[in-house]
Amino acid sequence: MLILLPPSEGKTAPRRGKPLDLASLSSPSLTPTRATLLEALVQLCGDDPDTAAAVLGLGPAQRDLVQRNADLHHAPTARADAIYTGVLYDALGFDTLSPAARRRATARVAITSALFGLVRPGDRIPAYRLSGDATLPGAPGTGSVAGAWREVLGEAVSDAVGTGLLVDLRSGTYAAFWRPPAEVARRVATVRVLHESGGKRSVVSHFNKATKGRIVRALLEDGANPRTPTALADTLTRLGWAVETGAPTAKGTQLDVVVTEV
Repeated sequence: MLILLPPSEGKTAPRRGKPLDLASLSSPSLTPTRATLLEALVQLCGDDPDTAAAVLGLGPAQRDLVQRNADLHHAPTARADAIYTGVLYDALGFDTLSPAARRRATARVAITSALFGLVRPGDRIPAYRLSGDATLPGAPGTGSVAGAWREVLGEAVSDAVGTGLLVDLRSGTYAAFWRPPAEVARRVATVRVLHESGGKRSVVSHFNKATKGRIVRALLEDGANPRTPTALADTLTRLGWAVETGAPTAKGTQLDVVVTEV
């Protein structure tokens, strides 16, 4: 089983650590695209901070993030599971997992990244700012970050998931980086979290992220390794969630997890 997470906009910048070594990251087939995007981002932020702020969607109070990007070649790195923060990652709590669950996370979790494509929890990366919907001057093709990854990410994801189940928890922006081909889709489970209140259901961002983090944590602690979307639904039900399983589609099988409180 491979659990594919979205990144977080917020990141914890390490105070010390070795500088980035692209060759040390998992999925080495992605190294050329990583290098190209990294150089384009560093150059933009170093040469034209005003344009960089606009490209990155940063306001006046966030200009320090432009300089952070400009310094990425020399910035300290830390494990990816310590860099990413936010609602999902707080609920998952990598740092408080049991030793067995942390070992499972190393093998079963991957994070989609606008800058690095795909990273594992133990990959050492710096804190950066780049969104998946950005258009970056100097990036391959039209400069679309998503377009750059769409060309190369499929092989890396396929290698990572092997013949197992892919639990796709990415947001729409990062889902655009790679769509599962037909031969993989039957082994893909996407998860949607619905908040039920007063007889009505809706998707609420905070509930969605927090519940997904808790689901990942529970799966890692439990140790189950379901191989089909139906088996995953059964596992989540056993772990205490209300799950409704949709019909298989060309993109995978959607599991709706219904919650009434965060």
